[in-house]
Parts: sequence; structure tokens; C-alpha cells
Amino acid sequence: MQDINRRTLLAGIVAASSGLAPAMAQQSADPAKAPPSFGYEDVVKRARDLAGAPFDAQIPALPDSLAHLDFDAWRDIRFKSDKPLLEAGGPFRLELFHLGHLYKRPVTVNILRDGLALPVPYAANLFDYGHNKIEGALPINLGFAGFRLHYPLNAPHVMDEVIAFLGASYFRFLGRGQRYGLSARGLAINAGGQEEFPFFREFWIETPAAGAERAVVHGLLDGESATGAFRFEIYPGMDTSVEVTATLFARRAIATLGMAPLSSMFLAGKNDRRFDDDFRTELHDSDGLLIHAGSGEWIWRPLSNPAQPAVSTFLDKDARGFGLLQRDRSFEHYQDLDLAYELRPSYWVEPREGWGDGQISLVELPTSDETNDNIVASWTPKETVAPGRMLTYGYRITALMNDARLTPGARAISTYRTHPHALGSAEVLAPGATRFLIDFSGGDLAYFLSDPTLVEIVPTTSAGRITRSFLAPNAHVRGFRAAIDVQIDPGQSCDLRVFLKGANRALTETWTFPWRA
Repeated sequence: MQDINRRTLLAGIVAASSGLAPAMAQQSADPAKAPPSFGYEDVVKRARDLAGAPFDAQIPALPDSLAHLDFDAWRDIRFKSDKPLLEAGGPFRLELFHLGHLYKRPVTVNILRDGLALPVPYAANLFDYGHNKIEGALPINLGFAGFRLHYPLNAPHVMDEVIAFLGASYFRFLGRGQRYGLSARGLAINAGGQEEFPFFREFWIETPAAGAERAVVHGLLDGESATGAFRFEIYPGMDTSVEVTATLFARRAIATLGMAPLSSMFLAGKNDRRFDDDFRTELHDSDGLLIHAGSGEWIWRPLSNPAQPAVSTFLDKDARGFGLLQRDRSFEHYQDLDLAYELRPSYWVEPREGWGDGQISLVELPTSDETNDNIVASWTPKETVAPGRMLTYGYRITALMNDARLTPGARAISTYRTHPHALGSAEVLAPGATRFLIDFSGGDLAYFLSDPTLVEIVPTTSAGRITRSFLAPNAHVRGFRAAIDVQIDPGQSCDLRVFLKGANRALTETWTFPWRA
């Protein structure tokens, strides 16, 4: 395998990035003759130029010793973190991912230093290959699968991974005390159908100054239908946030463009227990979709693992926010010592400058495996994106552990489904009906526990009929348990909605769920 001295490597980064002869490099020291600083507008220009060229989907073949690695063997290749590739004065550290296993498309990684883009060349001695036996020298232009940034997130002198860009346009990031679960993406196209997966071809990482409280990453996205320039401003903290600016260029018409897409996994939960051969009663990275509509209404949609692919849409104008949340934080409900599902973050998206008419789309795909991301949520503009169109937008995405601060009212924290029956009796009261139980907690509900008669349940269904509804105080959650019995014809489907009302106002968010008999 090829070896390059690290000091020589870093010097080579500077020389290779400038592309200047020694005499010209000396001239560049003159500020009047220095090349302009590289920035986001340069990435936008590259995206525009790329959109005007034929799409190149070719992936260079990897050497056999890398192409056939399984996940454990690939994970055994580790970046040597003793001298990471960012200046030591700043609080962030850069580490690179090696190609192999599923990650076969090379990504170019550049470091921006003093306005110059300094490409990081591949070198075998950047990595510890663990137990892998790599035969022969690896090409010097091999490239990387992606990268991650480390930061003293959980303790002042411990460098924790805070964000990683790896695979297609996926990226994941963490706040304090969190464990990886769901993912964000740069772009989703035709999710739930013949999905296309755009990918980042190149990244530029700005060198943070000493004491910097943020890191800035630029990315060039490419795909069959669109290209794009992305700017990510990463602010680590208790609730790490990422400010995203995107400029897209459509190569061809896009009917289902997913902006600010989130991908997650839902296998089993309180309202969906089709799998009962596992000691863990709940298995999910997220348990619901929360929407803050342009009208101000808060909507909670529990996730499910459907028998058939399902797409739910929520029409809106200038949505204020949406996200895939993990509300259940009880270890007892997961019982997984290794995977710690109760520590998986929620991702909350807040659009900037109004996104106009469109819809929040929720795609739920059937899965029998907890390793499959079967949930996608994103914003889709109302109008088809025409070929040649440029679309610029921005948003903030935040990694949360507790979403209670988002909503002013009470939240739907649990959803259960059963057959309608009288208390203490196995007799089904309404054959063919289904009972939904929703626990609401928070907001002003504890205030009303002293006089539950002041709280009213407001249920509706788009089809069939609600045969019964009732409300009971639930001191265990300092709130109320709402119940509705719904009856629809076999093969029929309906959309259910429930919220609690009191003192002439809504006390809770609106719980909604699609149901098919």
C-alpha cells in the first residue's frame, strides 16, 4: 500500500490546491494579486455548470480487496486521529471515511484555508486497516467515502463525533447525550416511488478559527434530475443545530421534490405490534411526525410499519416546521442495552423565508428488519419543478431530546389500539370496530385534572362513523386518556383526528392517524 509522510502530505495539500508554480506562489503573497476567496457562490456556479452537462453516473471500480468488504470489515478501517486534517487551534477535528462495502462512490474533500481550496489527497497511511489484508498498492486517486467532524460535545477535553456526511446525500448529527438514529438528507426525489438518490460529489470544509463556535461545510450535489449547492453551518451544543442554505438546478422536470428530507426507522411500537417474537416491545428511531402548520395548528401523526407502502400528505402553505420525533424516552419500553433507542435524537426542521404552497409528505414502507430506514418525511412544493429552474431556500434543522418546548399545548405521548370492550369484560361491544386510546400530557392539562368535566374530546373521521368516544383523567401522565371507537366497512379507509378542548380553546395538538379496516 502507498505510504506518504503526514507532514509531506499536508504540504502537498497546499501545493496541489493552488496549482501554482513556485514563482506564482510567491506572487500570490501580494494581497493585490491574490486569487479570490472560495465561497458558496463558487459552489453555486459549479452546480449550475454541472446541470448543463450530461449526468455522469459512472462509479470507478474499487480494488477487489475493498469492493467485497462486509460491514464489520469496512468498519474496521479507521482514520488515524492522532493528527486530524484541520488546524489544531480550532475546536473541530476532521476525520475521513474509507471507501468500501456499500460506500463505493468517491467523494472529493477539500479544506478551505485562507480562502484557498486545498484538496486532501488519498494516502494509505491516513488509515488503520485493522484485521483487513489489503493486497497491492491502492491508487493515489482513490478518494474517500465521506467525512465526519469531532468536537468536545459531551465533555471539555473529549472529542466526540458531532456530524458525519456519508453515502448519497445523507448526513447525521448529534446533540449532547444523544446516540445516532435517524438521518437527514440533502435532497429526496420521488420518495415512495421509483426513488432517485442524488449524491454529494465534493465537499469544502472551512478551517475554524481558535475558539470557533461553528463549523461551515459546502457541498456540491449531483443527480440525474438535479444538481445543487449546499452550505451547512453546524452549531454544536445541547441541541445541535445546522443552518442549511441550498440552491438547486433542475436537469429535468421533477414532480416529487423532497426538500429537507428526513429518513428514519419504525419497526414496532405501541400502536403497531405485528412482531411479537422479540423481547424488545418497541423498535424505532422515531415514533411520530410533528407538524407546525402555517395556520398555527400543531399536528401529531404516529408512525406505523404498514403491510403495504403508504404515502400520507399534509397540504399546507408556508409550513412553520416539521420533524420526525422520538418522544418515548423510557428505557423500559425498548430494553436494548446496546442500541439505546431511548437516546435517539429527534430532528426538527424550521423553514426560512416561507416555502409557499405545498405539502409535507410522509412515506411509510413495510419492513421486517430494524436495519432498514423505512420512513421518509419531507416538504414537496405544489408545482412541478420545471427543467432549467433554479430554486433557492434555507432552513434550520435541530437535534432534540425533548420536544416539549416546541409546542405550547399538551402532546400526544402514546397511542394504543385494541378492540372495543366494556371494563372487566372480554365481550366486544361493537363487532368490526376498532378502539384507539391516546394519552395527552403537558400544557395546561394538569390544571384541569381537578375538574375533568371542563375538558372535552373532539373526534372526527373522514369516513365511517365514530360509535363512541370518552375521556378519562390519567394521573400517571398528569393528563388525560382519550378513547374513540371507529367503525368502517371492510376495505374502507379513513383519516382520524382527535384533540382536547377546554375553556373555549384547544388544549392539545391534533392527533391524526389513517386507518384501514
